[in-house]
Amino acid sequence: MSVFRKIIDNEENLWRSILMRIGLVLLTSFVIVWFLPRNEAKQFAYEIGEPWHYGTIIAKYDFPVYKTDEAFQKERDSLLHTFQSYYNYDPRVEPVQMAKLRVALSKVSVLPSGFETIILEKLHHFYQAGIMDTPEYNSIANDTTSQVRVIFGKDAESVQVNLIYSTMSVYEQLLGDEKLVKERGLLQKLNLNNYIVPNLIFDRRRTETARNDLLSGISPASGMVLAGQKIIGQGDIVDDYNYRVLNSLEKEMERRQTGQAQITKHLIGNAIYVLSFIFLFTLYLSLFRRDYLSKPGCVAMLYTLIVVFPVCVSLMMEHNYFNFSVYILPFAMGPIFVRIFMDSRTAFITHLVTVFISACALRYQFDFIIIQTVAGLVAIYTLREVSTRSQVFRTALWVFISTCIIYLAVKLMESGEDFRVGSNMYYHFLISGVLLLLAYPLMFVVEKTFGFVSVLTLIELSDTNKGLLRKLSEIAPGTFQHSITVGNLASEIANRIGAKSTLVRTGALYHDIGKMKNPAFFTENQQGGVNPHDNLTEKESARIIIAHVTDGVKLAEENNLPVVICLLLKSLVKVRPGLLNCLSIFSQLYYFACHLRPCLTDWLVIAVLTGEDG
Repeated sequence: MSVFRKIIDNEENLWRSILMRIGLVLLTSFVIVWFLPRNEAKQFAYEIGEPWHYGTIIAKYDFPVYKTDEAFQKERDSLLHTFQSYYNYDPRVEPVQMAKLRVALSKVSVLPSGFETIILEKLHHFYQAGIMDTPEYNSIANDTTSQVRVIFGKDAESVQVNLIYSTMSVYEQLLGDEKLVKERGLLQKLNLNNYIVPNLIFDRRRTETARNDLLSGISPASGMVLAGQKIIGQGDIVDDYNYRVLNSLEKEMERRQTGQAQITKHLIGNAIYVLSFIFLFTLYLSLFRRDYLSKPGCVAMLYTLIVVFPVCVSLMMEHNYFNFSVYILPFAMGPIFVRIFMDSRTAFITHLVTVFISACALRYQFDFIIIQTVAGLVAIYTLREVSTRSQVFRTALWVFISTCIIYLAVKLMESGEDFRVGSNMYYHFLISGVLLLLAYPLMFVVEKTFGFVSVLTLIELSDTNKGLLRKLSEIAPGTFQHSITVGNLASEIANRIGAKSTLVRTGALYHDIGKMKNPAFFTENQQGGVNPHDNLTEKESARIIIAHVTDGVKLAEENNLPVVICLLLKSLVKVRPGLLNCLSIFSQLYYFACHLRPCLTDWLVIAVLTGEDG
């Protein structure tokens, strides 16, 4: 029954593992595809006066050369400068207002001689010239328009704006007229504003129609590029005309790709491409590095690196941030982290997958793939582990030199008679090399985020003047000296057999920290010949001696020592009491191989050296 239960449990675990990996592949692919550019029009970055960094562009189809926005706006403003708005002349306004004024004048008891005739003639003159509402008149006067079109029935005439009056100007001229100035009090009493009404009414519909007809005559293009015509070559300087042609090409490409069917095909192609690489990467881990898939920290770091760089490339191509090339991105930083915390083969596979996926967001993938692949290989070869800052600087320098050399080699292979190399590319490689130096401080972030332990951390933990080791030297000086001796021996043996000497030495220094709880019960700390075991039974003495291992594990966990150190101490809990028994040795080796397989050799060194003192 128990065998049958195990078979069922194994099958359930298998399906759970498969579903988790499928979900991981789909999630990673979805994030990357979401950020990829949707069309080819976003795959160029260029500026006037700068060299063209891409290959030669040949027109695949005819397309117009569009005017720049500034040129188009200038031509539009020039036409609008001469445009005339339309106003309807209303002949009914004057008779009505003149009649009202006559009635008002008839009610005045005493009128000066000729006053009525003068004011009626003046008001008639203004109405014949045309009166506008004051805000509309001020708007026209402040504009560059010098004429308006006045519609008289079925005819329209152009009239100078300075010959037309506003309601305010009519009122002011009547009050200031030299023939009426003596009767200003009477004019104010009549309240002339009641009889000054606009008879020129703005015709919005006809004005907008005429303006649209005028602007529709402006051509957005100023030339044509024919299919098969060379647009620009590698290394050519982008001038004003080339800039307009390239802008026009992008607009035409975008116009041709805005159909839903084209967008769907592009999206499906991107999804299949990305899914294929993510699936192959997951398959590699399943076949060759299954232990990484069982560690959440390893999975998180690997797939995060694969996502981050393609997303950055996509954003740079989509939005053209600061007009920088994608070559400024330090792609070699990914394999550096994987190499330091995992292994070289996984670092190279991860880097290849990242580069190939990032390339699908670019137009000229060949140069990018070759250059970044070489950069990643150089980074892996030159940096096995980081113990000093100079190592990162040396790696960044080698990456910069190698990318410059391989870029020159690619250009030599592609060049014809007119060999040109974009010097700006070397500035981009230099920026990438400088950004690669950030691997040193970012290593701490990666280490804490994903739960790894770097050589730098192990070196810090090996400092005998800090933390638990300083406390051990004060409480149990004999054990402290013993730990140093074991650490030095273990480090030397690790160097001889190819194990991780820094990890071995650090583990050896901490292997007896549990003796701080009862330091006097261990011979190396006993002074004056006094032995506390003389007052205890054999079982009690054995319990205290054996308990120092579990006490050490508790101390390590309480002081937040790295997981790898805690695992080393936990493994000693099982190994040391039975180390002299051969069968026990093999059983504990199996236990440790299951929990900390990459460090098995390192653990053996510590186990053998520390087993003698248990």
